[in-house]
Amino acid sequence: CGLPLPMSQQRLDTLARHVSGSLPIPQCLGPVPTAAGGQRPPVTSHVLDTGSGRPAQGVSVVLDIKQPSGWKQIGADVTNSDGRCPKLLPVTHQLIPGVYRCTFDTSSYYAAKRETCFYPEVPIIFEIKAVNEHYHIPLLVSSFGFSTYRGS
Repeated sequence: CGLPLPMSQQRLDTLARHVSGSLPIPQCLGPVPTAAGGQRPPVTSHVLDTGSGRPAQGVSVVLDIKQPSGWKQIGADVTNSDGRCPKLLPVTHQLIPGVYRCTFDTSSYYAAKRETCFYPEVPIIFEIKAVNEHYHIPLLVSSFGFSTYRGS
């Protein structure tokens, strides 16, 4: 983009664009990497640490589906250096309609940074009706708060 902003300021500006729903992010930031062949898993996630303005690397994420007997784990991953979970589910995983829960282990993440946090884990519960759509579950987290939205 030719912007002389520090990386953390660029990430915060990008985050602000996502949250506000303003005009698209500049093309120079490039597309989100996808799995081989351009395919991506049906459910993906991304964790940004708004306190540091950086991706949250090393956050354990578990994906469950609600069943009559309780929650059943169907996927798990740890965020990479970009704060993404590329292996939360396999690309070939077939979704079924239902209620899902994505749980983020924020306690371990902040302990590794030698920081305390108010929310030791963040469960995000959402419903999938259209099984052929892609679902992106972003988490914006700080040591004393969090926010989410349906991403793309």
